[in-house]
Amino acid sequence: MADGPADNQTESVRPIPPPGIEIESSELQSLTDACQQLRDRWTDVLAQAAKAAKQGNKWQQQQSQQRLADLRSLECEILVFPRAVEMAIELNQFYREQDAQSARELLTLAQQRIDRAVDEASWQTVVGLSTETGPQQLLVGGFRSELDGSYQPYAVVIPAGYAAHDARPRRLDLWFHGRGEKLSELAFLTNGQRSAGQYTPADTLVLHPYGRYSNAFKFAGEIDVMEALEYVSSRLPVDDSRISARGFSMGGAACWQIATHYSDRFFAANPGAGFSETPLFLKSFQGEDLSGTPDYQVKLWRWYDNPFWARNLINCPTVAYSGEIDRQKQAADVMQSVLADEGIALRHVIGPQTGHKIHADSKVEIEARMAALAANAAAQVPLRVELTTQMLRYHRMHWLDVQGLDQHWETASVVGQLNWDQAQPRIAVRTGNVNHLNLRFEAGQWLGNYPSQPIIEIDGDQVAGPTVHSDRSYEIQLVKSSRGWAIAEASDAIRKRPGLQGPIDDAFMSSFVFVLPDEADTSSAVGKWVQHEAEHAQVHWRKHYRGDVRAIKASELTPQHVADHHLILFGTPETNTVIKDVIGKLPVRWDADGVQVGKQAFAGADNALVLISPNPANPERYVVFNSGFTFREYDYLNNARQTPKLPDWAVIDTTQPITSRGPSGVLKADFFDEAWQPRSFIPSLPRQ
Repeated sequence: MADGPADNQTESVRPIPPPGIEIESSELQSLTDACQQLRDRWTDVLAQAAKAAKQGNKWQQQQSQQRLADLRSLECEILVFPRAVEMAIELNQFYREQDAQSARELLTLAQQRIDRAVDEASWQTVVGLSTETGPQQLLVGGFRSELDGSYQPYAVVIPAGYAAHDARPRRLDLWFHGRGEKLSELAFLTNGQRSAGQYTPADTLVLHPYGRYSNAFKFAGEIDVMEALEYVSSRLPVDDSRISARGFSMGGAACWQIATHYSDRFFAANPGAGFSETPLFLKSFQGEDLSGTPDYQVKLWRWYDNPFWARNLINCPTVAYSGEIDRQKQAADVMQSVLADEGIALRHVIGPQTGHKIHADSKVEIEARMAALAANAAAQVPLRVELTTQMLRYHRMHWLDVQGLDQHWETASVVGQLNWDQAQPRIAVRTGNVNHLNLRFEAGQWLGNYPSQPIIEIDGDQVAGPTVHSDRSYEIQLVKSSRGWAIAEASDAIRKRPGLQGPIDDAFMSSFVFVLPDEADTSSAVGKWVQHEAEHAQVHWRKHYRGDVRAIKASELTPQHVADHHLILFGTPETNTVIKDVIGKLPVRWDADGVQVGKQAFAGADNALVLISPNPANPERYVVFNSGFTFREYDYLNNARQTPKLPDWAVIDTTQPITSRGPSGVLKADFFDEAWQPRSFIPSLPRQ
């Protein structure tokens, strides 16, 4: 649907997800009641198990306590189904008459899983894995997300010949689905029981992440992939050295992104169609003019614009696919050109005279190439590693671990070469735009001479490192100063580092909680704007990222919240006591006279502050002022638009209208420097 100028009109943005058909209220009530009955029954099962854990002798109590723990670990595999039905009811996402029957089938499956859990609290039993080798099985279930505690769905294809408790490690292919504006949890779980997907290689697990709806597996969708992979790997025997990334259409875009950002996780990548960057794709596919895009947004395109990350594919063999007459062939053509400049010849399989689908002959060729790559995959530590990054969220490649940059949103690079077969091993490193670097080998990964004390040769400097540990692990932390590279010393200095580098959207990629004013201000322009933005952030986290909203009042904040979560604070210093406590410890000022960031001041009582910063009360977590994720309804219409729209801070004129593209008039927006301080500005004139 998002194929042309009709979706370029900001004044007439169609709703995503689209509204569903009308279902009889009695049917919806019946489904709601059935969901609650399931939840009540599960609560009773846990209550009985908890009661048993307090009875009997010590040995019996230990056994009962273990059973209770096992039952709790299986809750996600049961309650994901009523949650899917409830989400479809809440968000009006029944699109076919048979969807109500599909909902009942999911609830029946949940009931069956409770019955199995009562009999035997083991994962294999509860999900229904066969104990005998047999045909392929299609399994659906759920895991609990660290982001917001919600139960998120997954689907996995169990290959023929696999039986429960089989411990032999298997290859696993990640398959990223295409754009589906109607792909609710209900539809995803239903489809996962009926379709194995495009590729089902022999003796291979195929994991289908949901990706938190239709976002090209970006942001929370990206985290969903990693959480689903971690969860399934904890339940099934996955060979960590033989995991691939694959997808088509929107899933192909996801594959480019995941493969270039996490190249060391995969033995191969197989992107098909999709998009690989923002401006050229939107111009060719959407007919959209992006010439007036603010500079900070252009910088932020680098987060997911894969040409900036393309050289990382030196670590990940890649087989791309396009239909010869598919408009989305543009994505692989762009990557092919960029990779050629890096000396990498992209293997680009092209379906003859084929549109937006996978040609049958191409499919055979692709499978043969992927099988050959899987057969030759190795778990050995690579002797040569390269890393290219634009931000510290993506900081590691094998044994290279970048911990600090000279400048975010400029290309940073590291090349490392192991020479460990010498009497005194050497690690040669060359860097660009990097000032903190760790070299890290886990237990058993140091395969060179032992005992030994490696010499580090980095950018012309020579550093004598520590000795290799007895478990064959090794780590050295290096820092660059005006005198060159040296071993890093412990420091409490606040600086941008992995997981605390911004921008605002980064706060929604790990656990967070909304902290709202105790009393809403509905009289001033700023108060009305804050209330709207707080409601918008919560509604759209639910609707677009399919999350459960954690929200508290400022007076309800506890030390545990501060320890465990990023704090998403809405309000002003006058209406939210947490903002009042925090703001005096940040390099900003916000009061009745206006907002000041560094030397730049914006006079006026109607201005509001949006920012992200390390939390002064817990520098391991963020505070965010007055923002959810920063792209909005207009951007839902095409996944390539779903890029950050604000950097680290912004000053908002709340008297200007809120639109489908932004939160009001942005007077100024920019990044903090690498020490989380305002960059130097020429002071602006006060706004009249």
